[in-house]
Amino acid sequence: MSAESPAAPGQFAHRRQQFRAWRGSRPFWAGLFVLISGLPIMYFPYAHLKLGGLTIAMATTAGAGSLIIGVLLVVLGITLWFQKHVRTFAGVAAIMLGLVSLPVSNFGGFIVGFLFALLGGALAVAWAPGVPPAEEPARQDTTGEGGAPEATDYDTTLLRPVNPVGEPNDLSGTSPVNGANGRHSAG
Repeated sequence: MSAESPAAPGQFAHRRQQFRAWRGSRPFWAGLFVLISGLPIMYFPYAHLKLGGLTIAMATTAGAGSLIIGVLLVVLGITLWFQKHVRTFAGVAAIMLGLVSLPVSNFGGFIVGFLFALLGGALAVAWAPGVPPAEEPARQDTTGEGGAPEATDYDTTLLRPVNPVGEPNDLSGTSPVNGANGRHSAG
């Protein structure tokens, strides 16, 4: 390997490029926010927070509802990653589950899960697949004789007759042949 030859990309760089291409072809950030929104909604109804010597239990009667909402949000987030064609349904469902989590699950996981669900759902609904870039035609050598540049617009460099044989020249519809006699008729 000489000093002029570039170093071959390593395995890490190759995997990073693959992940970047995969991430760019789907609503990745929407799925991540929806997935993250389910975690506080599931966690807080079953959490036992300790503040010094005091234990605070957040268990409510709607603990099962919080668990179901949280699991559904996590599943919707993973679905957004691997089934990008259901992005509108998953986005609307995430927004609806986030709104339902407000009364059911300790104000939507203390507003954190609620906000992540709204943000992720909105990103999922707004995401649209990108258009692949068009391939450019191969460049040709455009130098003419003596190093002077050649014209690249081949339609203007070749002289062609204005009218091919048998084709009428007037495209406005006002020729004497069709009875308009050079005037635009109003009716």
